[in-house]
Amino acid sequence: MRFRPIASLSVVAAAALLLAGCAGSPDASQTPSDSATADTAGCQTPFTGDVPDGLEVSGDFSSAVTVTRPDGFAPDAIQRSTLIEGSGDEIAPGDLVKANYTVVDASTGEVLLDSLTSDPAGMDMIVNAQQIFGAAVSCVPVGSRTVSTFPAGTLGEGSPAYVLVADALAELPTRADGEEVAPVAGLPTVTFADDGAPTITVGSDPAPTETRVENLRRGDGDVVNPGDTVIVQYTGALYSDGTVFDSSWTKGAPTSFATTAVVPGFKKALEGQTVGSQVLAVVPPADGYGDQANDAIPANSTLVFVVDILGVQHAPAAG
Repeated sequence: MRFRPIASLSVVAAAALLLAGCAGSPDASQTPSDSATADTAGCQTPFTGDVPDGLEVSGDFSSAVTVTRPDGFAPDAIQRSTLIEGSGDEIAPGDLVKANYTVVDASTGEVLLDSLTSDPAGMDMIVNAQQIFGAAVSCVPVGSRTVSTFPAGTLGEGSPAYVLVADALAELPTRADGEEVAPVAGLPTVTFADDGAPTITVGSDPAPTETRVENLRRGDGDVVNPGDTVIVQYTGALYSDGTVFDSSWTKGAPTSFATTAVVPGFKKALEGQTVGSQVLAVVPPADGYGDQANDAIPANSTLVFVVDILGVQHAPAAG
């Protein structure tokens, strides 16, 4: 199986993968021989078996860990062992998960990434078994700790061998679950299907000349900061007649992107919000696509977005 380069795995990894690891005071230890259970036989993962003998992972679940390697450790296969078996639902590709990750250079023991440095409460992600973070938690129950090995070159020519420890903390909801907020008069109205998919109805009020952002629900999760990567469900419609031009709901799954990768009005709808929130944004052309046009969006269109903010990966602090 080909894995995507590590820079594509998260905004944390995209910062160069070389974040300092958190030092801890471990008081627990697990080794592959102590594995609570082998990987589920019928589960589709890239792993070929248990990790080599001699690896030891110390530290409480959901806390900083220390990885001890035998002398000359050089894994030659993509392997995984389950050190702690959780009691939650089994994690499947496409699920939304909150987890902790520690990436160690298998040769030197250097901690290359510890997600606790940027996401102390856990890093949110959409599970994809073709990425090493997703593979590490695929097909194990929530509450599990795994340790995985990836040989040199797995992530591209010249990449070192990695040891990855993953704690699967929780499964995330697929729709906003924050406290409901009363709608604001003069903006489009929104109704919801049983699964949470929105229907946007545009009234007769003239389109605003500046971006309007209002909460339909207000969550109590992490704040989305500039440059963070968000996991969202969204629907976009034209203010002129309510025609939907894009929706993650019709595609069948949430999506993720950096707040810097969307039009300014959508960016304003995300930054400063909290995970669990649902946002209604009305975006005039100046904060949208301006005089650009495509098959779905005419030039100089005012846009309406309804966005459920389901998770966030915080961008690393500068320096």
